[in-house]
Amino acid sequence: MTIYLHSLGCDKNLVDSEIMLGKYLSEGYKAVADPADADIIVVNTCGFIQEAVEEAIETILEMAAYKEKLCKKLIVMGCMAQRYKNEIQKEIPEVDEVLGVIDSLDEKLFELRTNTMPMHVAYVKISEGCDNNCTYCTIPSIRGAYRERAPEAILKECERLVAGGAKEIVLVAQDTAKYQGLPRLLSEIAKIEGLGWLRLMYAYPEHISEELIQTIAIEEKICNYIDMPIQHSHDDVIQRMARKSTNEGLRALIVNLKKHDIAIRTTLIAGFPAESEEEYLHLRNFIKEMQFDQLGVFAYSQEDGTPAAEMGSQIADKLKETRRDELMAIQAKIADKKVRGYVGQTIKVMVDGSVGEEEGQIAYSGRDQRNAYDVDGAVFFNSEHEYMSGEFVMVKITRAVGYDMYGEEVNKIEN
Repeated sequence: MTIYLHSLGCDKNLVDSEIMLGKYLSEGYKAVADPADADIIVVNTCGFIQEAVEEAIETILEMAAYKEKLCKKLIVMGCMAQRYKNEIQKEIPEVDEVLGVIDSLDEKLFELRTNTMPMHVAYVKISEGCDNNCTYCTIPSIRGAYRERAPEAILKECERLVAGGAKEIVLVAQDTAKYQGLPRLLSEIAKIEGLGWLRLMYAYPEHISEELIQTIAIEEKICNYIDMPIQHSHDDVIQRMARKSTNEGLRALIVNLKKHDIAIRTTLIAGFPAESEEEYLHLRNFIKEMQFDQLGVFAYSQEDGTPAAEMGSQIADKLKETRRDELMAIQAKIADKKVRGYVGQTIKVMVDGSVGEEEGQIAYSGRDQRNAYDVDGAVFFNSEHEYMSGEFVMVKITRAVGYDMYGEEVNKIEN
């Protein structure tokens, strides 16, 4: 029997997909890359915002067409399936089974997990669920209360992934910074022989401690990088979001991170209910002032069942999108200026893979530690040598534009 798994949404969802795939493979199924060759098709959905729900529905319907060919069973799982199980069963009869979210804290399942990423990069989920209860967010109602994996289990999984070829481990969760003993866990993972980089994503500012900052700054293998979603800068909006941070606290934290040369990626929401022109301009000026290394902006999505959806003064879609686009345009200029500042410098780059050939040389794409895989900018260079993904090379930056840098190979680093 053959199985095809289509994973949508975030990298946390991808971990669940890899767990599910590993379970099927352990039962004797064979994974295929084309749904046309599959006896069973599994779609792991995202249901965080309406746009993701629409993408999930389109994908399910697309996969349902294969039931007229080889496919005997169509299974839908994940956040959207958990959120709209009854609706899926009623409106899409081609779906044979709706599983919702799996118990991704079952360590026996983690042992079966199959990494579907390029072998040199692997995500590791350190907790499940969330207790932050932000007024705009559906995750607590879908994923449940916050629960942590045991540090021993996380360390064992990291060792297993590195032994399998992973050079970069990326820790993920709804809020990684909430994990008890995170600095110690990071230090233990960093000791794994063969690991190149360790990266931290989704660390809410309210839970970032001085000990965590010091650990990131000191440990050589931990990337000087943190993904820290703040969502807004104005205290009134932050309060309506039920976030625990303040403008003053955010500013102090950002200054502290920059003092330790830690690159900051963040996400913001434009057009939150009742966001006034004054509050929006505050956020716009905040971006200009803070000069984030990486930034993503989302237009607020009014999600059923969340407190924010019931708030008055909902912002018109067109205005939300205009504000989002304006903020991203500001960040594009900041990012371009930042990458241009690297011209003339020689930096350590992890090779992600080849992207073709130019003038008899192999063209490669890679990243420095201040850029996350498949999220941020890239470093492009040519070489006569053959590099494997996950190897390190020193590259002198000669040109930079937008979010990307271009350079010349200086020398390979022994891995």
